[in-house]
Amino acid sequence: MYRIIKKKELNPTVTLMEIDAPLVAKKAEPGQFIILRVDDEGERIPLTVADFDRQAGTVTIIFQIVGSTTEKLNHLNEGDEIKDFVGPLGVPTHTEGLKKVAVVGGGVGCAIAYPVAKKLHNSSCEVHSVVGFRNKDLLILEDEFKAVSDKYVVMTDDGSYGEKGLVTDALKKLIEGGEKYDEVIAIGPLVMMKFVCRLTKEYDIKTMVSMNPIMIDGTGMCGGCRLSVGGETKFACVDGPDFDGHLVDFDEAIERSNMYKDFERQRYEETCNLFKNQERSV
Repeated sequence: MYRIIKKKELNPTVTLMEIDAPLVAKKAEPGQFIILRVDDEGERIPLTVADFDRQAGTVTIIFQIVGSTTEKLNHLNEGDEIKDFVGPLGVPTHTEGLKKVAVVGGGVGCAIAYPVAKKLHNSSCEVHSVVGFRNKDLLILEDEFKAVSDKYVVMTDDGSYGEKGLVTDALKKLIEGGEKYDEVIAIGPLVMMKFVCRLTKEYDIKTMVSMNPIMIDGTGMCGGCRLSVGGETKFACVDGPDFDGHLVDFDEAIERSNMYKDFERQRYEETCNLFKNQERSV
């Protein structure tokens, strides 16, 4: 069993938890993920490592409440325990030798982008972080990003915070302003990553993306995270989750990810109703 050391609401739909998992913390690297199971009857879900503290033996996860398991997980509190917490899994994000990088994060994808930016910063790399949210209320990890970024730009769809517009607007402005990046690392919704890659391809800037959003089983057995990269079939969980974004068939990946949304919503509503009925009976 794995004890929840800390729980913090980052916004109305996103929660941070620190888990006591010393063996995972000992080997975790940015870009990797864990698989957890809330209880004996629970499904297995992959969640990216958002941070870790080797000395304290803790691993931080950040999750958006979108399905049955994340709803159940969010009902746990500090001191409660999670049944299974396995990892680290996946290939760590490549950061060696990079001198100047633009890290682009969208929404809850910023939880994955932050540890990458942190590692780059600790490696004396110049880090420009561009993050995007629908509005100010959904902003997360601002202080954390500022601490590891030489430049930090916030974009909101409605202009309620930072600059109004998309992350691609900010990235294009930086590039055309003379910034020369060894690499762009984009992590967020599939549509966002698609258009970041379309932009950077125009400027011939290598761009890596995390295909974490399409993972389901996390072991390569279910085939749900199958995608085409440079005409070859890859699995996000065992071959990635990071891939050369200019080679990813995003249209195929987006179509595949949409296949599960109705089922995910149904299971979420069933779980919400279960908790509501339990609360009424108390």
